[in-house]
Amino acid sequence: MIRDLRKYARDTNVRLGVGAALLLFTVGLGLVWLIYGAGAALMGGLCILAALVPIALILFFLYLSDWILKKTGRDGN
Repeated sequence: MIRDLRKYARDTNVRLGVGAALLLFTVGLGLVWLIYGAGAALMGGLCILAALVPIALILFFLYLSDWILKKTGRDGN
């Protein structure tokens, strides 16, 4: 039985990222809402989204470079 450890690591990283984002948005913004109100929670959500834009761009370009390397056959396999 052959195991694809790269796929397993990628799936695990995706699950960790989704879980962290859910915790950040639900627990983090929920606590801001409870303590400071709806306006502060809305601004906190906007700030979190603004902070995630550069991270999303970096991940997009890493995915794009991985895709290009696989298409050209230079992915190291």
